[in-house]
Amino acid sequence: MTELADKLNPYGSYGTKVVSLFARLLFSRQSHSLTDLARMLGCSKQTVLRLIEDIKKGYGVEIEERLIDRRKYFKLIKNMDKGQALPLTSEELATLRMCKSFTEHLLGPGMLKNLSTAIEKSGAGTDAVAADHFSSFQFGRIDYTPHQEVIQNVVQAMQQKRICEVVYKAGHDNGIKQFFIKPLRLFTFKDTLYLCTQLARRPGERLKPKLFDPLLALHRIQSLSITERFFEYPKNFDFDKLFKNEFGLMKEKPFNAEVEFSGWAATYVSERVWSIDQKIIREVDGKVFLKLKVSSEAEFISWILSFGSVAMLKSPKIVLRRLQRLLVSINAKYHVIA
Repeated sequence: MTELADKLNPYGSYGTKVVSLFARLLFSRQSHSLTDLARMLGCSKQTVLRLIEDIKKGYGVEIEERLIDRRKYFKLIKNMDKGQALPLTSEELATLRMCKSFTEHLLGPGMLKNLSTAIEKSGAGTDAVAADHFSSFQFGRIDYTPHQEVIQNVVQAMQQKRICEVVYKAGHDNGIKQFFIKPLRLFTFKDTLYLCTQLARRPGERLKPKLFDPLLALHRIQSLSITERFFEYPKNFDFDKLFKNEFGLMKEKPFNAEVEFSGWAATYVSERVWSIDQKIIREVDGKVFLKLKVSSEAEFISWILSFGSVAMLKSPKIVLRRLQRLLVSINAKYHVIA
């Protein structure tokens, strides 16, 4: 019976139901019967009870339970210690709408609908900049519509500090891997969602020495299941230090590099930050020399090639020689004998 009831709403993931139930209790401030909540969410009463317990733990709120005429009713009790919620100003609402437009390609329809509803509720009665003043577009974007359940489960697991079991399809060799992780940070890089994690031990086993912690492209996660095991957030984890100091997403032994740019690339490069301690030297002839620290040689070479003839790698010499060999290989593929 439970499986049948849970399939009444086949498109509603557990994470989506948590958010929907919390929003209903939060905004209505009324008592809702267990039967009505199960009908609203399209799931069993047992699932609703599980959702309510997760909301209590994850959001730290008090939900009152009463029995009236042998029917259970639930109501979210307002926490007076945290004060009255303040309405958004028109400027704050405009900022939210702008952020929504700039990131909607990463959210997918389910989360985008929740965000749109929250923004419109927050902006009731305000005279803010209209949503159609903002937009964005991307070539080669990833469609995150099929990955909504994974996103919701990741958010829930991070909130509750729960270990997850992951089935992952690696991009380079299409191999399927299964392991346990501690989800620490969900972030975007070049319009792609990534999950920064620490490896967790398998149940009943010791954690084996590891060379690295998994950095997962979210669209390659085949499945992500939240376990009953909890973890402590690592005190020494510093996301900014780990990812934002050097050029490159992948982390290898860092090295210093220098690149010369001319033409349009000189302006483009000098307008942006490529590493935290970069140095930009402008010459009188319009050329720009960029000195930066790099953590991923493959990403760095690919980036230089994207500028074509208006970029020239100056150092280090070992990377320059690899780039030269790559150019010879590329030239051979495109060479046409007359």
